[in-house]
Amino acid sequence: MLGWFKKKIGLGADSKPEPQPQAEVSPAPEAALSELPPPVPEPAPETQAGLLQRLKSGLAKTRSALLDKVDRVFHGKKVIDADLLDELEEALVTSDLGVRTVHELLDEARAQVSRQELADPEALRRFLKARMLDFLRQVERPAELVLPDSGPFVILVLGVNGVGKTTTIGKLAHKFKQAGNKVLLVAADTFRAAAIDQLKVWGERIGVEVSAQQQGADPSSVAFDALEYAKNRNFNVIIIDTAGRLHTKVNLMEELRKIKRVIAKKCPGAPHEVMLVLDATTGQNAVSQARQFHQAAGLTGLALTKLDGTAKGGIVVNISREFNLPIRFIGVGEKMDDLRDFDPAEFVEAIFSA
Repeated sequence: MLGWFKKKIGLGADSKPEPQPQAEVSPAPEAALSELPPPVPEPAPETQAGLLQRLKSGLAKTRSALLDKVDRVFHGKKVIDADLLDELEEALVTSDLGVRTVHELLDEARAQVSRQELADPEALRRFLKARMLDFLRQVERPAELVLPDSGPFVILVLGVNGVGKTTTIGKLAHKFKQAGNKVLLVAADTFRAAAIDQLKVWGERIGVEVSAQQQGADPSSVAFDALEYAKNRNFNVIIIDTAGRLHTKVNLMEELRKIKRVIAKKCPGAPHEVMLVLDATTGQNAVSQARQFHQAAGLTGLALTKLDGTAKGGIVVNISREFNLPIRFIGVGEKMDDLRDFDPAEFVEAIFSA
């Protein structure tokens, strides 16, 4: 998915917003290194079976919660009746699969039962697995990132504080670098000094450049200066971090719109991806966050973190369907390669397999 770019071109010149201090491109200060654990040695390449097993391990809480509830509903039942379907509905809703999705599932199941197309609980279990996979595949955009034919691929990363946004950016940059791309990280979250330092730490850890200014600088100008710096330097990928505070929600959303306008003016067609990072453990609150950011910035994809720490992994299906947005990546652990490219079939298999 994260392969080489085709022919590169420089970014066109344009009028600049109100000048800010020159962008600093530097490694992280040593003092900031304590904010992240030491680098984890990269493991040897795994087989596909090994990767699936690690995904199953990462999704153990979700699988246990969902299947335990379903199996309890099915326990001792030989036929599908109204009581079983009502109990199943409650089990799926409490797994954060989403009321609309659950109602659609159960309405279809009831129709198939009435036509005698579903005869027993095991057939119903297979039906649930197949339909969940269908739901994840019905999103209009493909899950794979679509890279431009020329010029840098610009990703604008959004998310509230605490969802694992900076960690996701670092791991994503690592994936691109491992695929042979030259990556620039941009510290446009200037509200918190720690955000700038943390991004520098990740830059040092994975060996990519970071464009940053001082705390309080205008984020749009930070983005503009970074694109100017990237001009003619053959960067394949530019990943821009943004502020995640919600206590000034209106100002934040206006700030995001401004950053998008500046990026588009400096680099026509960019940002090519507007990715929202969500903490899967927050359940329905993640849906609310997605709604707000989607209205403000026009999201194109989602990354769900901390799926290894939640029993409510049904949020993956819920949020993808609610906004018709693809899940790009899921986080299922602390290791560098535990940010996984999202594969609907692999995800559903990991959830439903024993």
